[in-house]
Amino acid sequence: MTQTRRENVEDLLIEEELKDSYLSFAVSVIMSRALPDVRDGLKPSQRRILVAMNDLNLGPRTKFRKCAKIAGDTSGNYHPHGEQVVYPTLYRMAQDFNMRYTLVDGQGNFGSIDGDEPAAMRYTEARMTSIAMEMLDDLTHDTVEFLPNYDETRSEPTVLPARFPNLLCNGSSGIAVGMATDIPPHNLTEVVDALMLLLDDPETGLADIMKVLPGPDFATGALICGRDGIKQAYQTGRGNITVRARVATEEARGGKTRIIVTEIPPQITKTKIIEHIADNVRKDRIKGVSDVRDESDREGMRLVIELKKGEDPNVVLNQLYKHSPLQSTVSMILLAIDKGRPRTLTIKNMLELFLEHRIEVVRRRTEYLLARAEERAHILEGLKIALKNIDAIIQTIKKSKNVDAARDALMKKFKLSERQANAILEMRLQRLTGLEQEKINEEYRNVIEKISYYTSVLENEGLLRGIIKDELTDLRERFGDHRRTEIVGQITDIEIEDLIAEEMMAVTVTHDGYVKRLPLSSYRKQGRGGKGVIGTELKESDFVEHLFIASTHDYILFFTDRGKAYWQKVYDIPQLSRTSRGRAIVNMLHLSKEEAITSMIPVREFDDRHLLMVTRKGIVKKTALSAFSRPKKGGIAAISLDGDDTLVGVKVTTGDDEVVIGSRKGLAIRFNEKQVRAMGRTARGVKGLSLKGDDGVCGVVMVDAQGSLLTVSEHGYGKRTPFEEYRQQGRGGKGIINMKVSKRNGDVVGMMDVREGDDIILMSSSGKVVRTPAGDISLIGRSTQGVRVITLGAEDSLVALARIPAEIENGAEPEAKPEPEAKPEAEPEPEAAVEDTEPEEPEEPEPEKKPEKKPKKK
Repeated sequence: MTQTRRENVEDLLIEEELKDSYLSFAVSVIMSRALPDVRDGLKPSQRRILVAMNDLNLGPRTKFRKCAKIAGDTSGNYHPHGEQVVYPTLYRMAQDFNMRYTLVDGQGNFGSIDGDEPAAMRYTEARMTSIAMEMLDDLTHDTVEFLPNYDETRSEPTVLPARFPNLLCNGSSGIAVGMATDIPPHNLTEVVDALMLLLDDPETGLADIMKVLPGPDFATGALICGRDGIKQAYQTGRGNITVRARVATEEARGGKTRIIVTEIPPQITKTKIIEHIADNVRKDRIKGVSDVRDESDREGMRLVIELKKGEDPNVVLNQLYKHSPLQSTVSMILLAIDKGRPRTLTIKNMLELFLEHRIEVVRRRTEYLLARAEERAHILEGLKIALKNIDAIIQTIKKSKNVDAARDALMKKFKLSERQANAILEMRLQRLTGLEQEKINEEYRNVIEKISYYTSVLENEGLLRGIIKDELTDLRERFGDHRRTEIVGQITDIEIEDLIAEEMMAVTVTHDGYVKRLPLSSYRKQGRGGKGVIGTELKESDFVEHLFIASTHDYILFFTDRGKAYWQKVYDIPQLSRTSRGRAIVNMLHLSKEEAITSMIPVREFDDRHLLMVTRKGIVKKTALSAFSRPKKGGIAAISLDGDDTLVGVKVTTGDDEVVIGSRKGLAIRFNEKQVRAMGRTARGVKGLSLKGDDGVCGVVMVDAQGSLLTVSEHGYGKRTPFEEYRQQGRGGKGIINMKVSKRNGDVVGMMDVREGDDIILMSSSGKVVRTPAGDISLIGRSTQGVRVITLGAEDSLVALARIPAEIENGAEPEAKPEPEAKPEAEPEPEAAVEDTEPEEPEEPEPEKKPEKKPKKK
């Protein structure tokens, strides 16, 4: 026995056996499970379900039958993989949110777009829809090939006649071995129009096809963004399209806004959307959402996303598109079985192959009907012979011993065929009446006409195509509907700034190099002389050096005292608490140890404006703004400096502005920027203000005809002076008095242009911040010491100031009531003004005149 069993064993290499077995498995999956046939658009399991329902006569006007019966018959007769495998395919063909045109009419719980599972098949019932009947029409007219089923007890069609273009209208998806298909659904009306174009002109190009068939039409509607992906898929068989949910906004109570979702991308459930949104809200990826709820009913879908008060719905919507399935990428892979092989197709290929199938079906149907008509004509011809010779026919039959003898006698005597003789023998006596004879003659004439028509159809390709056009027109009239999915303009990838609300920010940089941003609404207004609020908690050795206002979407150009420029977005600067110290700027910018930030310029676009730079030694340089649009990580050169010079300030100019440069000792010069020619980034510049002693430039301001010049000193004094008091001078002069500097008010810290409705933010070295209206600061002459604008401690000093323009809309909460305004100290009488001096030769300025002393009284 052992020897016998050994003789039946064959040694094989395991590699070869695995290869052959896996290849067989792959072919089975590809051909018999995962991929649809290009002709009827059905996978074998779907086709067998429809055939089984047709066997049960479950048409659209019959009674429903239990899905368990349908699944059982399908499994038992055609698809031997178990009814539990058949049922999911069955109920999906009945789900109107999955199928653009359902093939099964379900009764009971067949699931929902919420992600609910269908009821068990013993509870649900089904029958075919009218469109499914169009798939099976002419099945009995020898239009398609049949093969034996798995146990050879019956036969099944290899493909359905499919008058309805199912593959394009309903699409298909599946994963085989080494390949996958993902064909989106389309609108029947548009598909029929495209087929009509090809029937009229087989050379029709893609551009003309896309005029009538612009793109997919999903069962759930939604929006397709752009046509490039559609065109690519139609041309090559592969492409990606971006699909977005259809949304609208509503105003709710309390000034809040709601985002309403009425249509969602395909193959996405509402439950999945809600879960993703809730999860990303918890992870702080989606900000501004306070609640998500489902208000859908029989009228349609309604998914409500409640926003927090004051949130920008466009920004939140971008966050939802970025981090939730409200925006999905749908792959288009036009892969199907063509002539027994998987093939990637273009849209024109799919249309052509469907038409080829229909031409073949109509031809075979016509041949079948012609054969039946010819058979009937042959019978009728025999009956006509019998009627013409009825007496002889009757005598011949009466003389015959049996049926076989009668048949033979009739065939021999009247030259009839066996079928004609049988028909005469089976003819009833009532056919001998005159009326019945006329009916036979009329039927014969009709059959002859049909034979002539069928013959002409087979001989004339135009008539055959005309039949197909008539059938397609009938389909369009009975089942055509309007497009659900709207195709909108192309969108770009969502950038980071699309996810961030545009808001005005106060950005601060400390002496030790810590940077942060705060919403402008964090600072409340106070009267002149207020004590302020703590804006930054700093260690004793640190103090705030820079403060400016910019939008979160602005670019920031950082200029260092070493003459280098760096590039950053405001939203990339960390937003921290009001009392936070900030983030080390060295972690954001690649600064060297010796560099310190001296100027920061908020810029929305790098246009044809210029940057005007001023150094501590009074050197001025002008360079095109566009020269700074592409900085490197390590920074780029902005100006060439002398060894002991540093960059003090940078301003944006239009090309015809006037500039005022001021020094720490209270001098200022005003001249037109045209006196400074535009130079390259690495140029040194020219002299703007002549200085003497240890004086140095403290600021640069662009002249504003509607504003005034604000100057503040280190001991908390400030004043506003009309620009008219500063006459124009030639570049390089010594300047005129801007502020009377004394021990009482200290050196000048900074200067800027302000308007009456502006607010001013002042910051001290200890981190105190005061926000006060510019109009509360006295408008007085040039050679005065100013009035107190901030109350400082004995060891404290003013270090920075910034302007908040009146037109800024920051959307802040209602401001707190201002603290009682501190009573200003008694201001001394202003000292005598120093005479204005403007040297003829800037290199050798005349000495200033000292005020005359009054003689003492005796």
